[in-house]
Amino acid sequence: MKRSLLISSLLAFSTLLFSQSNMLSTNDLAEEIMLGNYDAQDYMPSTVINHPDDVIQAINGGISTDSLHSYLLKLSSFETRNTNSDTISQTAGIGAARRWVYDRFQQISTESEGRLIPSYLQFDQNINGIGPGQYRNIFAVLPGTSDDNTGLVLIEAHIDSRCENGNDINCQAHGMEDNGSGTALVIELARVMSQLAFDRTIVFMATIGEEQGLHGADAFAKYAVAKDININAVYNNDIVGGIICGETASAPGCPGLNDIDSTQVRLFSSGFNNSKNKQLARFIKLEYQEELENIVAVPMMVTIMSGEDRSGRGGDHIPFRQQGFAAIRFTSANEHGNANASDPNYHDRQHTTNDILGVDTNGDNVIDSFFVDFNYLSRNAVMNGVAAGMAASGPATPDFEVTYWDNNVTVTIDDPNNYGEYRVFVRAASNDFDTIFTVNETNLSFPWAITPFVHVSVASVDDNGIESLFSREDKPSEVNATDERKEPEPEKFVELFQNRPNPFDEATFIAFNVYEKQPYKEAYILIADMDGKEIERIKTELKEGNNEILYRHGYNHVGVYSYSLVVDGTIMDTKRMVFAN
Repeated sequence: MKRSLLISSLLAFSTLLFSQSNMLSTNDLAEEIMLGNYDAQDYMPSTVINHPDDVIQAINGGISTDSLHSYLLKLSSFETRNTNSDTISQTAGIGAARRWVYDRFQQISTESEGRLIPSYLQFDQNINGIGPGQYRNIFAVLPGTSDDNTGLVLIEAHIDSRCENGNDINCQAHGMEDNGSGTALVIELARVMSQLAFDRTIVFMATIGEEQGLHGADAFAKYAVAKDININAVYNNDIVGGIICGETASAPGCPGLNDIDSTQVRLFSSGFNNSKNKQLARFIKLEYQEELENIVAVPMMVTIMSGEDRSGRGGDHIPFRQQGFAAIRFTSANEHGNANASDPNYHDRQHTTNDILGVDTNGDNVIDSFFVDFNYLSRNAVMNGVAAGMAASGPATPDFEVTYWDNNVTVTIDDPNNYGEYRVFVRAASNDFDTIFTVNETNLSFPWAITPFVHVSVASVDDNGIESLFSREDKPSEVNATDERKEPEPEKFVELFQNRPNPFDEATFIAFNVYEKQPYKEAYILIADMDGKEIERIKTELKEGNNEILYRHGYNHVGVYSYSLVVDGTIMDTKRMVFAN
């Protein structure tokens, strides 16, 4: 009994020691606006720019490479932004850096009729044995201008940096790609977007503690839940300015040393079927393709990745997803390193003192060769801003039901707002939509061959032609002649599906459906090569309904492999998959 009490006490102490406490916004007004407790008319600009076409043009034309350059030069001047570095100095360390960001938000507010409300999210925590210490995220709130402004949009990046030893608080850790690039993007979007009007509130945030365990993002996500702040979408920007591939890169990596990719960005998010995170990634991609691709000088390729992050890596979108918010991560196509700075053979810049802005090649003490590409960074900023702006301005997301009978699919949309125009999205084999229908009715039927992996989602469209954030995905349920919903009769209690996507690069989802729960002792997915050699065994549960496993096989593997669902030593089914990277 005493031992149990001691263990409980130790667990309670450990939780207190290593989790956030005393979380608060230092500006009460910022919190009240995020809660919706304000008069929207008080924040209407003198010159209202809110039509989507005008907003898109303003963001596309307003992002300045010179501004991004100046922000990165300033962030570099603090020498280190390690989470536990100096907070007293006016010129070096995390304290000086966060005060500069706060002051920059305040200056932007002055330039936008006081419409941008800066604040800190303050919290106490023990980070890497320092503490319990007091830490601060920096954020700024742009109030929505509609009285019906449910759910805010968050654009964020971590400001902290590190060198080879993540606990070294005195080393030179300029952190230009990781993650001065993301921080500069957030500040520049705050500057440009604070001149515009959006129905819903937008929050711009620079977090700390990412390099030590996503602590700043975790604090804000938990703060939002505790305060009942509704967040519709989280756009995390982490390593978004580099275009040069290193000797190494976390899978799925880049082609090889010094490869250049300045026209692709990767969107990482959790889940596959029914994932609101993947749906947010698809929304961002669609907004880019339909609103920006035809007007930008240099088109970008937007790649929706299978995994939530690179293999063995993580970012600030994860704590938000864990708290139930839709969250994605923007990351450059090319990274300079896999962050394994403890390897004596590691020569890349990421997580080292060499993560600098660039080099002086002619000896005039002016950087003239840059590791961060400001044009690429500005294109990522525009993509963020337009997708966030449309999410903050579009209509409400409708509910729907999808059924299947006699080779016809029926989609019934439940729209209490009567928008009158809708989009229906169909997806089967990949992370992208296969077909998009635009319709003017809430009940539509069409012939369609159904497979186990066909999923449907919907969005409403407002008078300006902007769609809402996408609904959940659902697969059609079969109905009988009396219109009673029913599931197809299974021939066996469990069915293994084809992996998706297939062929695939670094990761793929393996799914199976349990039609009727059965007692079992052990279940796993067995991965093997074509000679029958076991490659990996992934334990799984047999939960009734659809089950998904994200399988990462690593990068630079090609060929055909098999995967089997094994229950209590019996192979239930086997299928083949193709590694194609």
